[in-house]
Amino acid sequence: MKDKLNRFMQGRYGVDNFARFTLGVALFVIVVGSFMRQNAAGGVLDAVGFILIIYTYFRILSRNISARYAENQKYLGYTQKIRSRFTREKNMMEQRKTHHIYTCPGCGQKIRIPRGKGQKVEIECPKCHEKFIKRR
Repeated sequence: MKDKLNRFMQGRYGVDNFARFTLGVALFVIVVGSFMRQNAAGGVLDAVGFILIIYTYFRILSRNISARYAENQKYLGYTQKIRSRFTREKNMMEQRKTHHIYTCPGCGQKIRIPRGKGQKVEIECPKCHEKFIKRR
């Protein structure tokens, strides 16, 4: 069965970030529509959700790889700032396990100090060379 699926998908575009996003939006719209069954908005939201699912599967099964690649690149370009901000915040949260992160009052530069360096720490900003004291 796995071989048949692999042969079927050969030469097709497959799943990318934009397909994941449209499928997630479609499922969200369908769930919201299921809570609005009493009025016409629920039916409209269901229809929009199913249209998005059909579009997503059209993209996944498409053989026009260059067009689907261009769509995905456009989506990635639009979402670059948001994705980089989440990545930066994720890295900051991982670093907080081993470092204290302080902000320089002079220039706003973020400075990492390893944990376990005492109760009071005098920090010199590497950017503006302002010295400040922080308590842990």
